Amino acid sequence: MTVHTLETGRVTMFGSDAAGRAAESVDLYSGNSNPDLAAKIGLYLGVRLGRCEVFEFANENIFVKILDNVRERDVYLVQPTCSPVQTSIMELLIMIDAFKRASAGRITAVVPYYAYGRSDKKDQPRVPITARLIADMISVAGADRLLTMDLHQGQIQGFFNIPVDELTAVHLLSNHFIRKGLDNLVVVTDLGFAKRARTFAELVNAPLAIVEKRRMDNDDRAEVLNVIGDVRGKRAIVVDDEVDTAGTLMQVTRALEREGVHEIYACATHGVLSGPAVERIAASNLTEVVITDTIPLPVDKRLPQIVQLSVAPLIGEAIRRIHGGESVGALFSSEIQLVQEMVLWSEGESDTSDDVPSASITDGSGARP
Repeated sequence: MTVHTLETGRVTMFGSDAAGRAAESVDLYSGNSNPDLAAKIGLYLGVRLGRCEVFEFANENIFVKILDNVRERDVYLVQPTCSPVQTSIMELLIMIDAFKRASAGRITAVVPYYAYGRSDKKDQPRVPITARLIADMISVAGADRLLTMDLHQGQIQGFFNIPVDELTAVHLLSNHFIRKGLDNLVVVTDLGFAKRARTFAELVNAPLAIVEKRRMDNDDRAEVLNVIGDVRGKRAIVVDDEVDTAGTLMQVTRALEREGVHEIYACATHGVLSGPAVERIAASNLTEVVITDTIPLPVDKRLPQIVQLSVAPLIGEAIRRIHGGESVGALFSSEIQLVQEMVLWSEGESDTSDDVPSASITDGSGARP
């Protein structure tokens, strides 16, 4: 990746394919929820992460101070709303408000993982639609647009009154399996993810099977009722938007084994991996579970079965296109090959990586939290 540094030191050119275009300034910041992903996005773009203080007082109040001049700047704030969810959401909202009051020209909330996505409808009496509430809060805080990945349901985009760009990791995940050279495949998913799973199945040149499941009350359990499709004797790839407690994944795995599937892989965009998820995966017969780094993977959750791919180049390319007024949708149409090749990207490609700090968040004392 060719990198050309501007005299300001705040931004560099966005890659070798952009070498002929004039460089413009982008300000990239990160909250505390996934600074490593933000640093990788910055490396892809050649952008130094902006300086800010984001920390919690003893009374659990969150404090934010932007340490750079952002007046009339194009600001991108990377903050997935992952664990601790409530803290991550409040950090996001307070940072957006800080940028607004600092007179930023445009604020884009980059939220690779959107929490509360399952609460997108009233499926019981007297319950909230929390996904809409979070959308309202982001808009009211002052965000001008949202950049996210693989929402639980696409209609969540309609909860926002600001532009929403929803990226998908389907092409990155499918390319991982294409490179493995597996044969006799079948792609398995549930009805909620069927549309994107169909694209996945087409990319790996495999038929699609559907799992019929029923959610059990509010206790994070789902009952698998049927596997619809021919899966016997095949290698199965179970595709979903996220792996949370892995309870549903274990039920699907057992159902596929009963149907005569002899090798099972799983992949998802978001590796939430809460509760007993890691223990369940470790004790299962799953050959491999592939996730992305929209949510950080702690050391204690890293298993030989779990493979993590980086979405940094995909998000970075989307930021470049948004900033330059180019099409983001083209990433998944005429330029699909570009997206698939991004899985080969390595954060060590740039010989200027030493000049890009891993993060610029402090706890108020100058040290990273």
